Amino acid sequence: MLLADAWQSANGFPRAVSDVLTSAEAPLPSLVPLLILPEHKVALPGGLAASQSDIWVLASHAFGLASITVEGKVSESFGETLGKWLTDPSGGKLHRLEFMTHLLGLSATLPDSTRYQLIHRLASAILEAKRFHANVALCLVESFSAADEGFTSFQEFCGLFGKQPKTGEVVQLGRHEGITFYAGWVCHHP
Repeated sequence: MLLADAWQSANGFPRAVSDVLTSAEAPLPSLVPLLILPEHKVALPGGLAASQSDIWVLASHAFGLASITVEGKVSESFGETLGKWLTDPSGGKLHRLEFMTHLLGLSATLPDSTRYQLIHRLASAILEAKRFHANVALCLVESFSAADEGFTSFQEFCGLFGKQPKTGEVVQLGRHEGITFYAGWVCHHP
């Protein structure tokens, strides 16, 4: 609800998001939202469920388009760890994980403590970037927790790419077929 309120009352990006993007590397400061969709689903190979972002944004920037997934968090976790998610590898889970690790340029063997939600949320940003011929994909976590609960899991995820972000920061994680992809933590403390 906090995420919906923040985005609905904003004219474009909410101020906390704009502040983080403004301090990021080019072309992120020039992002302008073109389309903002709540509860946007992206189909992933393998498995039965799609990845559903709290918000998905198609944005323009100085050099093209960007696909942005936004995950709002207060005090809840990022869901299952990879170890728990793979306890029952039926239903195409191994195929899905192989697809996503290839897409993200990661090793097929990831730590069991990695949060599955962060993997598929970034993968869905990249897939939508491909669909819309965008050259930037961004996965944002918008935290409404005064203690930034879940940030340790986010840092661990970014650590898979050799990055250690701070709160209020966007980091470049890699490239896939001409798409530069990023992740960022937005502190939106009401």
